[in-house]
Order: sequence, then C-alpha cells, then structure tokens
Amino acid sequence: MSTLDLGLIGNSRTNALIDKNASIVWWCYPYFDSDPLCNALLAGDKKEDSHGSIDVVFADSRMVEQRYERNSAILVTRFEDNAGNAIEVTDFAPRFRLHGRMFSPSMLVRIVRRTAGRPRIALRVRPSVDYGRARAETRCGAHHISYVGSAQSMRLTTDASVSAITDEKPFFLQESVTMLLGPDETVAGSPREIGRSFHEQTLGYWQRWVRNLAIPFEWQDVTIRAAITLKMNAFDDSGAVIAAVTTSVPEAPHSKRNWDYRFCWLRDAYFVVNALNSLGATGTMERYLDYILNIIADSRDAPLQPVYGIRREVVLEEREEPHLAGYRGMGPVRVGNSAYFQVQNDVFGAAVMASTHAFFDTRMERPAGHQMFQDLERLGEQAVINYNVPDAGIWELRGQKRVHTFSSVMCWAACDRLATIAGRLGLNERAAYWSGHAQEIHSVICASAWNEELGSFVSTFGGDRLDASLLLMAEFQFLAPDDPRFASTVRATEKHLKRGEFLLRYDEEDDFGLPETAFLVCTLWWILALAQIGEKERARTLFEQVLDRRNHLGLLSEDVAPETGEMWGNFPQTYSMVGLIQCAARLSITWDEAY
Repeated sequence: MSTLDLGLIGNSRTNALIDKNASIVWWCYPYFDSDPLCNALLAGDKKEDSHGSIDVVFADSRMVEQRYERNSAILVTRFEDNAGNAIEVTDFAPRFRLHGRMFSPSMLVRIVRRTAGRPRIALRVRPSVDYGRARAETRCGAHHISYVGSAQSMRLTTDASVSAITDEKPFFLQESVTMLLGPDETVAGSPREIGRSFHEQTLGYWQRWVRNLAIPFEWQDVTIRAAITLKMNAFDDSGAVIAAVTTSVPEAPHSKRNWDYRFCWLRDAYFVVNALNSLGATGTMERYLDYILNIIADSRDAPLQPVYGIRREVVLEEREEPHLAGYRGMGPVRVGNSAYFQVQNDVFGAAVMASTHAFFDTRMERPAGHQMFQDLERLGEQAVINYNVPDAGIWELRGQKRVHTFSSVMCWAACDRLATIAGRLGLNERAAYWSGHAQEIHSVICASAWNEELGSFVSTFGGDRLDASLLLMAEFQFLAPDDPRFASTVRATEKHLKRGEFLLRYDEEDDFGLPETAFLVCTLWWILALAQIGEKERARTLFEQVLDRRNHLGLLSEDVAPETGEMWGNFPQTYSMVGLIQCAARLSITWDEAY
C-alpha cells in the first residue's frame, strides 16, 4: 500500500491530508504555505509519543471504507472491530455562502459518529510548531483547548470531554462528538449544531459547484474529482493556484529531489486556465487570471520569475528544516524554493498564453484591453531578446544553462499570441510587428533544434537529447498536428523516454543523477500528442493505465515508479489533476454521440 493513500480536504484557504486511519497527517495552518500543525507525513517513523497529527484511536479496529461524499470535498472514513462496534469519521473544511459572501475560514471540522455497538475511542490531538521543532503548548477552557506557539494559535472547540482529549483517555462514544479546529476565537453555538450546519451547507456548496461544471460524457467521476482538487488548491485570497499541497515528498526514493511545491508556477498557467475554461469554472479562472495579470504588472521594473508565493511574494528563500526526518525518513525537508531566482525564459510565453484568454472570453467581468496589452508587450520584448539565450529550462536544472527548445518555443508563443491579441484589438501595425518576430523565432528554432539524424526536434539547440516538453509543440500550435516533423518527434520521444507505459521528463544526468521515476504530467502530454496524430485508441488505453495509478480516492501525485506503479513526489499534484481533465475532455466521445 502506498503511503500516499491520502485524502485531501480543503476550502481554498486551508487544506489537509488524511490517511486511511483517519489521521490528519498534514495540515498547514492557517494557510497553504504556513507552518504545518500536522506534519506526521514528513516525520519519518511515527512513534506513539510523536507529535504532528490529529487522530481517532479505535483499538483493534480496521478501516472498512474511505470515500468522499458524492461530488464534494467531504471525506468519510468508516471503521469496525471484531465485536461489531463501528464508527464513522467525517472530515471537511467549511465552505459556503454566508451573508452575501463566501465563508471559508481556516478551519477543519471533524465529526466522529457511532454507527453500531458500543465503541470506545480516544481523541489524540498533537499539533506541533516550527516544522516539528516542538509540540504546541496547550491552554484549556471549559469546552475548548488552545494550541499556542505557531504564528497563529489554533483552538479546538468540542462537545467531547476536554480532559479526555488532553489526557488521551479512551471513552465510550454515545452518539457523536464534534471537533471544530480553527482560529482561537469563541464559537457561538454548540459544536454539534455548528458541525451539523457546516456539514450540510458545505455539501450543498460543493454539489452546486459541480452541477455547474461542463464535463465530458466519459470519465465524469475522474473529471469531477480532479476539478474539486483544483478548486481546493486555488487560494481564494489572491487567486493563486498552488502546484501541490506538500513539500519535500521526494520524486524518487532517497533521491534528495525534495522540493517545496506550495507555490504558484507560471508555466502551469496556460494548462490551468485551459482546464478551468473547459470546465466552465469561470469564477476560479478569472481569479487566477487576476493573479497572473497582477504579477505581470508587479514585474514592470523587475524580471519575471518562474514561481511566486500565493500572495505574489517574490522572495522564496529555500532552507532545510532539521526537526523533520522527511517522508519515510527520506529528508531533507525543504521550505521555500530557490527556483524563484532562476532564469527560465519560458515564463514570458507562459504568462502571455495564459493571459490571452482574458482578451477573448466575453463572460469575464473585466475583459482585458489596451493597457493590459501594453503590459504583455513588455514580456514580448523580453521574449525577443531571450529566445536563444541559455537558461535553466522547464526542468529547472540547477547546475547548467543551455538554450532549451521549450523555452524558445514559449518565446515564440509570446510573440504569436501578441499578434493574435493585437488583431483582436484592431491594432494592425502591432499585429504585423509581433507576427514578424514570431516568424523569425520559428525559423531559428526549426533550424537549430531539429536533429536530422534522430529525425526529431531535440531539447536544446544543436543537441542530441530529447525531453517530454517537445510533445507540446502541436498543443501550443508551433507545429500543425499533421506536420510529419511532429509525428516523428513523438515517435523519437517515446523511443527514448518511455519506461513501461509511462514517460520520463528526460533521460540524461542532472544535478542529482539519472531520473528514476516518470513524471505523470509528461505521460499525459504524450497521451494528448498521440490523440493529435490520430492514435486516439492507443491514447485512450494509456489514459486508462494512468487512471489505474490514482489512489483509492482518485488523486495523483507528481511522479510514478514505472516498475511498481507506486506514486512519488508532492501530493496531490495540481498539474497531474489538470492533465486528467484535459485528457478526459480530449478523448471522450461527445454527449451527442453517447445516446
């Protein structure tokens, strides 16, 4: 069993991961990028006296079911013992409209309910502070416990015995207990009624949200679960979409490829915007576009970075946290990400391509106009200057710089889309200007990145290696899907990077040696490329194999071990879930064809 058999709960402000024992093993509080009160996921071997988790202890029981309530982000875990006693644990983060606005506090709700017999349980609440340095200090009231020591104190308000929780003593569960875990403030009302009301309204919110999605006929459950996960990872306050919920889950065992993904990468923007648009999730899409457009405006006098914080922070200093042993003891645990100061020339295209949508979607409350076009033109000028300048590339190589084909293609895309936007705005001279630059860059790429011996485009100018980003050349319209050069590039990429039924990012040594695991989104790009060159049935077969790698709740991480099928890398990976949405939409039969 993979230890990434975890469920995600959240409300676009805070989120948490829960294992099959209903233990909250990861919870950054109060926000996505905060110090984790629950960090057992990265604590190595979990011992009875450890801290960093919130548990329900039901001795000699077994988990019989864990599932989401239909079309929601509410997780239910059921247990029973050999004597016929049974309990149900319901976990969620409240989210619903209240007083004309969205109510989504940094709060988790846990309801433990007796479903059979006379179960005896214990509630174990052991939050930690400062990335595992110490256990949170407790301060007790009549019906609550405050946990102090982090940047923001957390209060547990409950109708269970406070002393039973602080002493971790077992008790007979009569009907139910409710735990409200959130801001250190007085709760108005009984925990049971608040929990019941929050559950009912949160379920209603998610089910209404799902009803408004546009989904393909096939793989509906896959798409819905991916969409809900994407929504949970979109930060309400700013519109940012984080790459993953966790930090430092290694890409492969003992690889030291441990990175903090609780930030927003611009290169993901195009695919995230496209996925949200295909789903009809226009509100979330518009908030994300606002985040990107604000970053572009922020960067007027500074270089555009590959990655930003969820509040548009520009400095993401990377450090190691020594008090956590790491996932399965495979440290280090890193906080922050040094990629923020890398030179990655694909960012210009990523930002322009994502922003293009704002000029064409008339559903948007504030369609982009001439002022935003001028901001994007600044990025276009940078693309013209840097399209053939060495950089770290899409895969963020830390020890070397080369002229990466993907970065050059993205610089071409910046110019190409600017020409399209200028045409939309009736700026014919600017359209001709940007079209000319796009044509020039296109010619240079075709001359410098094509390897005649391999019969393929290659990952660097004048190189002889391939990487999976080449599969996006038709997706980004650099090549037509029926261009024989694209088909041959797909074949060559498959030949060099295929491992089992999955694809590596690249197959050459980097700063940490040879890659060992397959990057799931690369396999999904491969599936999209196969569909584009007319191999739809093969693409469907490969897609089903990717779906088999999801955990029991339908979630995917960043990487998969081709030999074992085990998931590795930060979890759940938003980009992987977005890839599922794209592939399902591209490969499904239409509703008209269904019946």
